[in-house]
Amino acid sequence: MAAVHRHTIAVIGTGYVGLTAGACLAQLGHRVVCADLDPVKVAELNRGHVRILEEGLPELVRAGLDAGRLRFVVGAADAVRGARTVFICVGTPTGPDGRADLTAVDAVVEEIRTLLEPDSVLVTKSTVPVGTAARVTAALGRPDVGVVSNPEFLREGTSVADFLQPDRVVIGSDSPWAAAQVAELYAGVDAPVVIADAASAEVVKYAANCFLAVKLSYVNTLAELCEEVGADIGRVTTALGQDHRIGGAFLRPGPGWGGSCLPKDTRALLGTADALGVDFPLVRAAIDTNAHQRTRIADKIARLCGDGDGSLAGVRIGLLGLTFKAGTDDLRDSPALALAAELARRGADITAHDPAVPATRHSELPADITVVDDPHQAAKGASGLVLCTEWRHYRALDWPRIAADLHQPVVVDTRNHLDPAALSAAGLAWHGTGTSPVEPALTAV
Repeated sequence: MAAVHRHTIAVIGTGYVGLTAGACLAQLGHRVVCADLDPVKVAELNRGHVRILEEGLPELVRAGLDAGRLRFVVGAADAVRGARTVFICVGTPTGPDGRADLTAVDAVVEEIRTLLEPDSVLVTKSTVPVGTAARVTAALGRPDVGVVSNPEFLREGTSVADFLQPDRVVIGSDSPWAAAQVAELYAGVDAPVVIADAASAEVVKYAANCFLAVKLSYVNTLAELCEEVGADIGRVTTALGQDHRIGGAFLRPGPGWGGSCLPKDTRALLGTADALGVDFPLVRAAIDTNAHQRTRIADKIARLCGDGDGSLAGVRIGLLGLTFKAGTDDLRDSPALALAAELARRGADITAHDPAVPATRHSELPADITVVDDPHQAAKGASGLVLCTEWRHYRALDWPRIAADLHQPVVVDTRNHLDPAALSAAGLAWHGTGTSPVEPALTAV
């Protein structure tokens, strides 16, 4: 590991990106001050309490606090004083035109522009559209302050590992000295550093996430085709993934993609392209395919669990998983919630369980979803059980008990996560995605 030259760093925003960046930069030996507007959250963080579910992050925050390299303050102004590098990690939600809303970024720049140290560097870590670095430079009006785009490629659930062991570090700036200063911060990270102009760095984040969205939509459509022709999507994707030009990542079918990044970034790239008169039908098709996937799965559930005519009116359905993927408590743009909403629209009565979403969080969920704290309760009296999120411990549920509790012995596994043989032995019919169903064993235990 290369020797790290310690810097004093300010991080504005303590969401997934800001908190992970701050804790990891402190782990690399830098002095880091993180700012947030919520005084209660700041007080909690200074006590080492992390609200979000993220593996390894609470331990890293406590280590930084104990070492005296990490602290949290209220407001950006207090954080930037004496900082050589300032990271902007605030939210950039989707605006009415589909593009990223930079209101929070603009507000931070306006607040700190006169407080930044001479020869310091302002870094946009938030996902921002092309042209943001130029916009920030103009708003700063500080030729003595460098502006850098340093996009994040963090996956929720593995963000600490993704920061400290990344595939690459992308640094974009029209100021070579500013880019070099940010590159110094990553001296302890064993990964290629890609130095680019600011616009290219800003494109990279959207390009990566939109490519992944296209890949996921492709495999979900391929799974639909496999069901129609009697093929097995698992065998198909295994063969595809062994082609080094394609690779095996993001080739698992599911109920659709969601979360805080892919839906927002696909819409943002389309919005930017539309504004510039560039047609991007591939990304638009990926979004449309994603919406179709949820409707397709709802049709399948209606066929398997509904009344004889496929109606779901008054039919009770149990859901396993609500977060957009396992390993996080994030419900944003969750395909599980989208599927639940479609089933409820068709009249189904939804009872759901998720280990990261206790019943006490019911206020964050649609009113037509009943949340229970025991996965077996989701199955009791239901006409079918649907797995939406691939939590590991769902594989070890008491399936004979679930078979006894279900009104109909049907399990729809949208992620091909469960063991079909175990369910069959328990007397359950397993219906995966892109593969043939497995019927109950003749003598279920």
